[in-house]
Amino acid sequence: MDKIIEIITSLKPGVKVDANSRLLDDKIIESLSIMALVSELNDEFDVEIGPKDLVPENFATPADIAALISRLEDED
Repeated sequence: MDKIIEIITSLKPGVKVDANSRLLDDKIIESLSIMALVSELNDEFDVEIGPKDLVPENFATPADIAALISRLEDED
């Protein structure tokens, strides 16, 4: 979780983020930011976040992103 938060804050310097931050609702990340975030997450966690995973529910909070990463790691 800490690494996910670190990645988000590196993409959005100065923004305070915790596990339950509402990333989409509070407009912390938007469509272009999501693409950069996906690239960083793919590299960091050695997963492949595909088009079917690019739904708002998977990126609503850092906790949701962590659940997505965990699910993808379990699929490997």
